Amino acid sequence: MATGKVAFLFPGQGSQKTGMGSSFSNEFPIAKSLFEQADSILGYDLKKLCFEGPEERLRQTEIAQPALFTTSVIAWSCFASIYPKQPNAVAGHSVGEYAALVAAGVLTFSDGLKLVRTRGELMRDAALAKPGSMAALLGIEPGLARDACHEAKSEGAGVVNVANFNGGGQVVISGETRAVERASEIAKAKGAKRVIPLPVSGGFHSPLMASVGDALYSHISKTALRLPQIPIVSNVTANYIKHPDDLTGGLTMQVSASVRWEESMQRLLSDGFDTFIELGSGEVLAGLMRRIDKSARAYSVYDSPSLRAACEILAA
Repeated sequence: MATGKVAFLFPGQGSQKTGMGSSFSNEFPIAKSLFEQADSILGYDLKKLCFEGPEERLRQTEIAQPALFTTSVIAWSCFASIYPKQPNAVAGHSVGEYAALVAAGVLTFSDGLKLVRTRGELMRDAALAKPGSMAALLGIEPGLARDACHEAKSEGAGVVNVANFNGGGQVVISGETRAVERASEIAKAKGAKRVIPLPVSGGFHSPLMASVGDALYSHISKTALRLPQIPIVSNVTANYIKHPDDLTGGLTMQVSASVRWEESMQRLLSDGFDTFIELGSGEVLAGLMRRIDKSARAYSVYDSPSLRAACEILAA
């Protein structure tokens, strides 16, 4: 199967699950090495948590983020060890953007993990200080979801906004719990087919996380950021990152701004990309891509068999 331009995609929170990374670790020395580095940097046994859980612990944002980042970089490193051609672009959903930055040569693994650890801890603390929640709205246009949030705020329900424009009729809203609940009711009245409360510990990608960006800025500004060796599309702008200086502001804003995922994928599609490989844990981004554009080829790499299958598809 001939392919045109290929993009690698890295998943965000919600894709974590018990067993993540175990198949790679059993087969690839680079996977074992990266898990060992991660355990040393973090000061706890991340590998054991990824392999064995418990699931409740993996869902906690301060654990979920390093776990997703590490297993995504592992999947990419294993892929690169047997398939030498680089992708034509990369993108990552929320915390997945950090793994994309490693793949693009902007960050080292160790620097990226340290930032992700700090990001997760700051988001945990912010969620405790300003509790919130998130909900997925299915079968609704983005503009109507935005209107539902605006109406809920106008009624005095509290802080709520669109956290993720995921595409394929899926929008995630985030903010204060009462406001999320009210916006969900309004969205149903506007035609949303389903509302699914998400099992998260806070109102991520909402103004409730503004303090996180402020605190994270100093850490990002002290980290060595290199010119991207592979084009990378930003969550915040849905455009290509041109210079490392753009990253400091983008990553700072990312925690409280909307993830413009559908726009990011449409940007790649408009630039001739037709093949999308999700690297890490789960099949969320590949599923979204197939709903955004049914003609796009989208595959998930989450273990050794799926990795080899993707390599065969690209090599055909």
